Amino acid sequence: MSQLLQILGPTASGKTALGIALAQEYGAEIFSCDARQFYREMEIGTAKPTAEELAAAPHHFINSLSIADNYTVGDYEQDILAALANYFEQKELAIQLGGSGLFARVTAEGLDEFPDVPAAVREELEAELAKKGLEALQQELAAKDPQYYQEVDRQNPRRLVRALEICRATGQAYSSFRQQKRAVRPFNVIKIALDWPREQLYERIDHRVLLMLEQGLEAEARELYPKRGLLSLKTVGYQEWWPYFEGQIDRAEVIRLIQRNSRRYAKRQMSWLRKEKDVHWVDAQLPLDEQVEAVLGYLKLL
Repeated sequence: MSQLLQILGPTASGKTALGIALAQEYGAEIFSCDARQFYREMEIGTAKPTAEELAAAPHHFINSLSIADNYTVGDYEQDILAALANYFEQKELAIQLGGSGLFARVTAEGLDEFPDVPAAVREELEAELAKKGLEALQQELAAKDPQYYQEVDRQNPRRLVRALEICRATGQAYSSFRQQKRAVRPFNVIKIALDWPREQLYERIDHRVLLMLEQGLEAEARELYPKRGLLSLKTVGYQEWWPYFEGQIDRAEVIRLIQRNSRRYAKRQMSWLRKEKDVHWVDAQLPLDEQVEAVLGYLKLL
């Protein structure tokens, strides 16, 4: 049976380097499950693979959308399954990598079934988001579904709106609909995750943010500022710039907030991964060639 090798881990953990090395080892192609890297206009702040990295192995689902596109995890499930079905007609192993845990999970297990929600409920929530901001939605979700509140990326407005529209439309917790059977896939899924000590990971994140600034993150954010109302731009690395552009905070505070929010995001990613089943952890402090050997050794045991 064909195999999907998922390379998982928090932001700044080294997934791209390991994924490319494994792709070259196996002659495989890479399918991204990093939801932020789908968008063409968001380059620096999403830490996309460089031109050299993209050339080192074939990549899919990078720069595949515009920030104005309405793209859901359900859309991704359909697209990734179609892409893999076509790919597996020619090759036996594919590599999927990215930090968006939900997108990795739906590839492997499918989506839970949720009731239909009236468009008016969603529109009401999006209007409240625009008027009151993320904090209001975060507080409502904490009250209505504390279980999902502990798991969700609380800086991701799409996740908050989706959960709350279910809560409001049904009167039940969003998490109560997430206990259904896993989908059967025509391929085996192998999960590899990169493991860093927390303090060292946080240092890498802080350093990466500084590198993004050197690469022109501020200019990129300023170009996107007129479109800041789009859900795709309500994300770490971009939304912290809006009050700076409006004269409310200074640049040093922007940097502090991006670093802090990136660390918080990484913490949630690690918490999610620790709860996943059948994950094989690789020491991310090993040299890259030893990481590759560790993965190859594990695959031989399967």
